[in-house]
Amino acid sequence: MKLYVVSGLGADFTVLEKITFPQNLEVVFLNWLIPTNHEEFHHYVGRMAARVDSSEPFALLGYSFGGLIVQEIDKIKHAEKVVILGSIKSDKEKSRFIKFGEVSKITRFLPKQMFNVKSATIYSFARKLVDPKNPKLMQYLKVTDPYYLKWGIQKVSDWKFEPNPKVIQILGSKDIVFPVKYSKPDYVVENGTHLFPVTKAKEVSKILEEIFSK
Repeated sequence: MKLYVVSGLGADFTVLEKITFPQNLEVVFLNWLIPTNHEEFHHYVGRMAARVDSSEPFALLGYSFGGLIVQEIDKIKHAEKVVILGSIKSDKEKSRFIKFGEVSKITRFLPKQMFNVKSATIYSFARKLVDPKNPKLMQYLKVTDPYYLKWGIQKVSDWKFEPNPKVIQILGSKDIVFPVKYSKPDYVVENGTHLFPVTKAKEVSKILEEIFSK
């Protein structure tokens, strides 16, 4: 069975490369597409979903923002299983920080230049939020188009979704982006920050083996 994988916002698949996926799966990575000017979220998801072959059984896995994307893809093309890493199952699981962005709409008013990943301010903020102890954070951020990054952050803030019982959620116990206290995850990776697919790859691999052996 094919497993279609979507990484985190701006991240390529180096953030997931330490994970050992179950041998019974054919892993297919779906690279991020750059949204067109003022592209609606449902239209963007449709373009991502177009690369999923639904003529045979398949599964979906998404990390962080990719977790939101795969849940949306599942509404268009139904997967056998949907697994999310460091992500949320509904808008009710958003942190206060993300809810502030949703209510204030602040992202819409910030200039695109603020989302330049080469900015020391952005690096400092991202590192503090994602994994304060990992100085190599930016090596995983490969899709650096400022419009795409601003668009993606805005979509996380705006996202509305009712929980789907099919979705299997894996969270890190020390994730600041999507704190475990707001969710009821199926699996918790102890001492895992938002970057736990890198720092706790063995634990994640073991969990995936269990999920896909059922």
